[in-house]
Amino acid sequence: MIGKLKFGANLEPTLHFLCGKMASGKTTLSRKLAEQQNAILICEDIWLQQMFPTEIANFDDYLRCSKRLKAVVAPHVAELLSKGVSVVLDFPANVPAARNWVRGIFESAKAAHVLHFVDTPNERCIRQLQKRNQEKPPGSMEMTIEQFETITSLFVAPDTSEGFNVRTYG
Repeated sequence: MIGKLKFGANLEPTLHFLCGKMASGKTTLSRKLAEQQNAILICEDIWLQQMFPTEIANFDDYLRCSKRLKAVVAPHVAELLSKGVSVVLDFPANVPAARNWVRGIFESAKAAHVLHFVDTPNERCIRQLQKRNQEKPPGSMEMTIEQFETITSLFVAPDTSEGFNVRTYG
């Protein structure tokens, strides 16, 4: 007798997604989650670097290219979830509109979800950003403290009124 294959550590396919300031540790956590959950990891930074290697010079370029990528990724992730595969989506869900985009994915697939909120103080984010700038891991772009402050000013922490299953890391 052949049993059912189990994709991921959960019986129910789950979309894991992350929220946190720049350099808060989202990508590090996403890798750990993918390993723990036996889930597929989709990392926006790496996909953008591979698909648009010369097109992203500033934040507006990032927004434009990210929008194009999201149009392809959303139906792909929904299909993976509907086929029973858990996914860790390493795309910043740092504002309500981004979180609603993710909501559309897991709701269309009728899948479970967990929003992992990495609540890191600015000072630690800046230290981690400086370290990342020196190490230049795959998918990362060098960012200044001024850029960090500008982007962080747009950050909106998740609120219970949004109705997500939130797991917070401090």
